[in-house]
Amino acid sequence: QVQLVESGGGLVQAGGSLRLSCLASGSNFRFSTMGWYRQAPGKQRELVAVISSAGSTKYADSVKGRFTISRTNAKNTVYLQMNSLKPEDTAVYYCNVLARITSATPWRAYWGQGTQVTVPS
Repeated sequence: QVQLVESGGGLVQAGGSLRLSCLASGSNFRFSTMGWYRQAPGKQRELVAVISSAGSTKYADSVKGRFTISRTNAKNTVYLQMNSLKPEDTAVYYCNVLARITSATPWRAYWGQGTQVTVPS
């Protein structure tokens, strides 16, 4: 089974920074695209940023220029550096990873438990 352990959330004033981390583990699993999604109260979960195993990235327009996603393949860890945080960034942030055991099995998405980020207005 795949396990995702997130850390780094918290409360920060507007304009501040936070760094989220997500460690993926699972015996014999291989990991592909890793990313972060977020869900604010009363809203749907939305993509924040994703990064492929080759390092290609994609960001939501609302975070471009402020957030940076990165990963360490050797450690199966993905990071989200969040700068210039705004109140509208307040949400639960979820780590998402595509994983499979062998090339004969399909990629499957796994979710972390979520970590709260709060930016007071």
